[in-house]
Amino acid sequence: MTDAVIATLDTPDGPFTVLEDDDGRVLASGWTDSAERIVARVVARHRPALVRAGTVSSADAVDAFYAGEIEHAMQVPVRQFGTELFAEGWRQLRQIPAGSTFTYTELAAAMGRPEAVRAAASVCARNAPALFVPCHRVLRSDGSLGGFAWGVDVKRSLLERESVGTTAFV
Repeated sequence: MTDAVIATLDTPDGPFTVLEDDDGRVLASGWTDSAERIVARVVARHRPALVRAGTVSSADAVDAFYAGEIEHAMQVPVRQFGTELFAEGWRQLRQIPAGSTFTYTELAAAMGRPEAVRAAASVCARNAPALFVPCHRVLRSDGSLGGFAWGVDVKRSLLERESVGTTAFV
């Protein structure tokens, strides 16, 4: 990979950093102001050779998300690196409508591999472009929030913004 641009945006959930390739595709993003942490989310052999601070094209979609226009984030182009199974998992994550959630079991079934619940969890764990590929919409089978790379408080906040009733989440 060649060059990439990185920017940190202010959000109600804290700083949100986005790494985009030269074509404006999000490679990685998350709720941190650490450029190093975001770049590290990209598999080493696919990391950009040069990362420069600048303006990211996805900034408007992030602003729209926090203004209540949730689906704009699902239209942002992303670039992810993984096996066919992972690619299908990431595609399925983008199909979960705002205001809805899947369990890891449901995600595995949507991926065409109902027995691959652990793989479904790995799909979420390895999802580098957080928000734009909404792994935060996946819950444990008991309905609890489970983990999230950017913290359970951010996950809860995102689901609340998407109008998912979270009062029952443990």
